[in-house]
This record gives sequence, C-alpha cells and structure tokens, in this order.
Amino acid sequence: MRTELFPGIDWVGAVDWSIRDFHSYMTGRGATYNSYLIRDRENAIIDPVKHLFFERWYDNVTRLAKADSIKYIVCNHAEPDHSSGLEQAVRAFPNAQILASQKCRDTIISYLGGADWNWKTIKTGDQVSLGSRTLSFIETPMVHWPDSTFTYVPEDELLFSMDAFGQHFATAERFDDEVDLAVVMEEAKIYYANIVAPHANSVKKALGLAGGLKIKMIAPSHGLVWRKNPAAIIKAYQGWAANQVKPRIVVFYDSMWESTTRMAEAIVDGADQPGLFVSLIHVRRTHLTQIATQFLDAAAFAAGSSTINNLLMPAMAATLTYIQGMRLTNKAGFAFGSYGWAAKGGPDQVEEYLKKGGYNIIQPTLKFPWRPTPALLEEGRKAGRLLAEKALAATNP
Repeated sequence: MRTELFPGIDWVGAVDWSIRDFHSYMTGRGATYNSYLIRDRENAIIDPVKHLFFERWYDNVTRLAKADSIKYIVCNHAEPDHSSGLEQAVRAFPNAQILASQKCRDTIISYLGGADWNWKTIKTGDQVSLGSRTLSFIETPMVHWPDSTFTYVPEDELLFSMDAFGQHFATAERFDDEVDLAVVMEEAKIYYANIVAPHANSVKKALGLAGGLKIKMIAPSHGLVWRKNPAAIIKAYQGWAANQVKPRIVVFYDSMWESTTRMAEAIVDGADQPGLFVSLIHVRRTHLTQIATQFLDAAAFAAGSSTINNLLMPAMAATLTYIQGMRLTNKAGFAFGSYGWAAKGGPDQVEEYLKKGGYNIIQPTLKFPWRPTPALLEEGRKAGRLLAEKALAATNP
C-alpha cells in the first residue's frame, strides 16, 4: 500500500470498510480515519484514530518509527472518531506531548479524562519546529466543531485540514488521482451536505484564513488525500459555502394512499423544463443522506405530505428537521399534500416547517381533501412551472 505523501511524511491511518452509519449519515462506501506520521529530528503524529482501530494504527506507526521516538501527537479535532484512541496512545507513546487548541483539550478531557496528560495548548499563529519541517497552526472554529484546527507544513505546502475537504470513502488507494475524480467529488459533496453545510459562514472564514497559504496537497482526516486536485476541492467548497445553486429542483414527499404522490408527479411534470434537472423523492424510501445531498445545491423545491393522525407523515417530519439543520435558506419552494376528515393536517404542518426554516415560500400551500381532481392536478403542474421559473432565474441571473 502506497502511503508516502512526501519523503518522511506517511499516512498511518485505518480503513473502516464496513461502517454504514455515522450518526445518521449513511456511509455507503465506508470510511477512513486518517492519521499521518512526520519523521524528522522530532517525530510527530497528526491526529490519532478511533479507539477501535488503535492496534492497527499503532502497527502502522511503529513500522516506520519507534514508539519512544514520537515527540508530538497533534489533535486537530476532538470528535471521538479521531480522538478516542488517544487514551491508549498516551500509554503507547510515553514521550509524546499532545498539541491541541484549548477547546480541543477541554473537549477531549470531557470525553476521556486525561487532565494530567502531557498537553501543550496551541493557537493560531503558533509554530513548532520538528527540525527540517515546521508545524503551523490555524484555529478554524465550527468547521465543524468549536475546537477544529488546521495544521500546515510550509516546507511542503501541505495542509492537514481536519474534517474539511474530507469524504467518507473506504479505499485501498490513498490519493485522489488514484480513483475516478467524479466519484471522489461526489463523496466530498455528500460529506459537505451532511456534515459541514450548517457551518457555511465558518467555512468561508476558514477558507479566508487558508487563502494566503501556498497549498500543494491537502490531507484531510477522512477519505482520500488531495494530491493532484486540491484546487478543485477548494473551489467546490467556495461554491458550497457561498450557497451557490444549480438548475436543480427537488420534489420530496410522503404519501399514504398515493393522493399526495399524484400531486407530486403533477408538480414534476410542470417543473420539467429545458435546462433543469428535476428529482422526485419518496422520503420514506430514500435515506436522509441522499436527500440532503440533492437539496444542497437545488435552486427550488416542493415538500409534500399526506395526513396521519392530524399530523404530517413521520418520515417527512424527519426530513424537514434534517434539512432545516443544514441552514440553507437560498431556496424557493412551497408545501403541498392531502388531508381527509381533518380540516388541518400534513400539508399545513409542512408549511410551518418551511416558514421556520426561512425559505422563500413562493405560493400558498397546495392542499386538497382526499384525492386531487383533474383541475387540482393542473394547479400542481402550474406550481411546477413556477418552480422552474424561480430555479432558472436563480441560476441564470
């Protein structure tokens, strides 16, 4: 397995081939927990790994360096998928000092204990010399936790970017140019939509801080290392963080006896205009991870639910809660759906979610009793055409 990023700098992480759920994120291609070893006059590890993979990680490190030669362990992020192996690492690397931001240190202590470990607190602008190489630190709070930090090696123009620019993607390859770039970018988009999207303003600040750096390679904490295409992923993040939209419409819904399904299909018929990509998503049959990814850069949407027990369908409630958490208000949309003997129900509650989410609601809720008539279906097609108009205007100003 090729692991060398530069002479003396190697990937020593772990591949989690079988994980399929990462706190509700569907990891269809597995995940990696990336860790890197820098061998110099002073040896340093960039990020530990999840505790379940400690032995594999330890073997990877000690194939290249003796355990007692590790001078520093850098913790860029306190989330347990990276830091939970630290408790074992403290015992395994007895001479290592832990470099972490104050927030990272405090969070790790909250999870693992370790207030008496050998800590050195770092902040933006701090540097640590390893000999021929330097570690330079940039705090990047809320990308995507308050403790997040970038570590930069100026001599190699190498950025250890923590979770930013990552992907949940288990492969035997280590670099972006060893895998189909379209697949890597797809996984990076899925990762951004489901992990990073709520923190767009923090991402923009981090990109600004890193903008003055010369970057030849980006080594994230998950997925493939950006050896050939660092500019491509930086450009993608700039667009996502700016909430740039594409000529895409997403119609997502849940239905009991297919009445809301018929209206959803009518809306899609009306929205299907030249130059637009239109998706129809049944939320009970589609994972939240996939819905969020399509929603990320959609210009317009419609959300529909039938009524159950005077409420919206449970899967639609989960979907609307999930996408509301993405904090993407640059969308034009509306609610629709059916009800029975209840005067109010599913579609009204969908509308309440949309108002709370701050979306641009472009028309009154399209609701109807029992089953849509031909005239109501025509109203649905008209509403779809309005979505198409808004989507095209947003992407062709």
